[in-house]
Amino acid sequence: MKKKLLSILFLTIGLSGFSIQNSSAQNWTTYVKTDIGTAHSRWFHFAPASVPFGMAKAGPSTNGHYGNAGGWQAVGYDPHHNSIEGFPNFHEFQIGGIVFAPTTGELVTYPGKLETPDDGYRSLFDKKDEVSQPGYYAVYLKKHQVRAELTATKRVAFHRYTFPRSKQSHILFDIGNRQGESGPVLNAHVEYDGNYRIEGYVITNPVYVDIYQKGADVKMYFSAVIDKKPSSWGTFKGKVKNQGKSTEDGVGAGLYLTFNTDDQEMISVKAGLSYTSVENARKNLSQEADGISFDQAKTLASQEWNGMLGRIQVEGGKHDDKIKFYTGLYHALLGRGLASDCNGAYPKNDGSIGYIPTDRNNVPKHQHYNTDAIWGAFWNLTQLWSLVYPEYYNDWINSQLLVYKDAGWLGDGIAASRYVSGVGTNFTSLAIAAAHNVGIRDFDVPLAYQAALKNELDGNNRLAGAGKLDVTQFVNKGYSPYSEKLRMQTTSEGSGFAASHTLEYAFSSYAVANFAKTLGKKDDYRKLKKLANGWRFLYDDHLDLIRPKDSNGVFIDQFKPQEPWRGFQEGNAIQYTFYVPHHIEQLINRMGKKKFVNRLDSIMLLSEADYFGGGTTLDAFSGLQAVYNHGNQPNLHASWLFNFAGRPDLTQKWVRAICDKFYGVSDVHGYGFGQDEDQGQLGAWYVMAAMGIFDVKGLTAETPTFQFSTPLFNKISITLNPDYYSGKKIDILTEKKSDDAIYIQSTYFNNKRVKGIEIRFDDLVKGGELKFITKK
Repeated sequence: MKKKLLSILFLTIGLSGFSIQNSSAQNWTTYVKTDIGTAHSRWFHFAPASVPFGMAKAGPSTNGHYGNAGGWQAVGYDPHHNSIEGFPNFHEFQIGGIVFAPTTGELVTYPGKLETPDDGYRSLFDKKDEVSQPGYYAVYLKKHQVRAELTATKRVAFHRYTFPRSKQSHILFDIGNRQGESGPVLNAHVEYDGNYRIEGYVITNPVYVDIYQKGADVKMYFSAVIDKKPSSWGTFKGKVKNQGKSTEDGVGAGLYLTFNTDDQEMISVKAGLSYTSVENARKNLSQEADGISFDQAKTLASQEWNGMLGRIQVEGGKHDDKIKFYTGLYHALLGRGLASDCNGAYPKNDGSIGYIPTDRNNVPKHQHYNTDAIWGAFWNLTQLWSLVYPEYYNDWINSQLLVYKDAGWLGDGIAASRYVSGVGTNFTSLAIAAAHNVGIRDFDVPLAYQAALKNELDGNNRLAGAGKLDVTQFVNKGYSPYSEKLRMQTTSEGSGFAASHTLEYAFSSYAVANFAKTLGKKDDYRKLKKLANGWRFLYDDHLDLIRPKDSNGVFIDQFKPQEPWRGFQEGNAIQYTFYVPHHIEQLINRMGKKKFVNRLDSIMLLSEADYFGGGTTLDAFSGLQAVYNHGNQPNLHASWLFNFAGRPDLTQKWVRAICDKFYGVSDVHGYGFGQDEDQGQLGAWYVMAAMGIFDVKGLTAETPTFQFSTPLFNKISITLNPDYYSGKKIDILTEKKSDDAIYIQSTYFNNKRVKGIEIRFDDLVKGGELKFITKK
């Protein structure tokens, strides 16, 4: 048994193997508060019973079956709700389903409503009876007198239910119900073999899939085993029950098992999950869970979380800052989970099954992942991945290239390989270029370059799911033209978001230009370098603002600088004018250094009272008309720009203020007030800011660097992956005489004075000691 457990541990830890070996005895998971920001959070935000980057993400649902109209609004779990309807096993961007629910008493087979918690199979619960931590969740369901516990390996969800004495103890497998962001159910199937196994699938049509790949669907499969045979069983569809029936098909399909239980009797369910087939779900279950008890799985999950979190170890500083830090890191590791099976099977973009090549030991050479859009992730996630989790970053790129090979285009966001761009743009090429730039290159580089170049330049027969439908206009004109008739749309003729697209495409062109230069692609380099100047076409020298232009090259009239959605996606001209990270020195010179500093400083001063765009109401878009909006991607680099205008003290001031005020430690005030924590982006920003290193160019410069701000902790130790970097670890030290000594007086790296505001990435990953001496 010990040998088997060690084998399972090796299979389970996957990417994080070396981190578990190197982590200290301290339990870093104790600093994670999984309920932070849950008062208005996306579907994938609260799934405690999971492991880093896992497929199985089990958690409670208070209103998951309600779905949402737009495919992105808050749904799933809200700490202000007082009843739980069940426990879905899939929590991913545009993906949700396979619900299990324990009940007692008269059999009820529909979830009921929040407003009437005594109706349906949902149950009231008390917050004091909840336990939630990385890798484990438990709650007492008052109505049913059942304690429910959840944990997971990478592809297996473990449920354990402790029942009272009853002849009417039930476990429901509610498979055909809509869940979270999954969209409407198209079909479902569930069956019981009469012994210990329940299997099935659900097919859904998520909103974003319907927008970006119309006609496609997302399939979720499961194979579950129970450790006790039921006394009876049946199927259901909503309120209609079929006692004794073992198979059910169609929308709403479900199955129930009824048990005779003694007082405090435990019944466990292990569910292998898959996006490809029931057979592969069964294989995942066998490989990861055979011979593993619930308690063993819980221990393994906790160890894996501690190992991954423990790659960054902090000392000193405020307790609440440690909570923000490790909870942010937790959210960065929770998102973008596995989509491939233990045997390398993965869902292809066309709905068929593909297979990742395996090594001589028959282990897949990499994994496949789901992913929300990479929009803005170069100011948080990819920087964190580059430094601390390069093996995941490398896998992520290999995963993206699978979709490119299968469908011909990179996808900014993918759900079971289906295109779910979300914002209609595409920064995947920038993220690939940045990885190559910092030496993460264990992928097919020629193919990656081909994909990246196509993403930047090719608009011919471009699929909607690849985004950037107006890229030909950008390539031909140097900018994307705004059209009033295309408000909230993007076509080959232009876009309602034309100005923000121009800025994005210019930045992305810059990144791929440097990729081209590295590979000796001189003609491509020159063309892309020219396109990187696109922002200049839209700079209004009279207003010193970025302003949309029409197809004739004329600035639009009735221009309102704080108006969102008219030329700017999820933002406005004041916010987006600073979106020139690749040419920030040029922007400063054009605006004038004094005006640049005064304007940005005033923006920060005005924003502080409004929690830096985070507002005080639960609204993901509360900051769209503000002058600064930390709750959304386009602004996340702005506070670091003072470094380039000769005022690093203002970067240090405002980065610290954002960390202190925008971020909180409660369910309501976590990431602003109900701001959109896109699969860990806001959390990852805090992690980078707290370490005092950040790159406004997203590591895309020819020589990538990290710029400085003041770290939040006395000591930060980063364990480096030896497969990627020569250094063993980086120690970031801060010497200060008081807590309010937030300004950097001098900086040293390996005892040598650092001149200026930055350090080269390749120097930092050689390892050593980065020391900041601060003053008031």
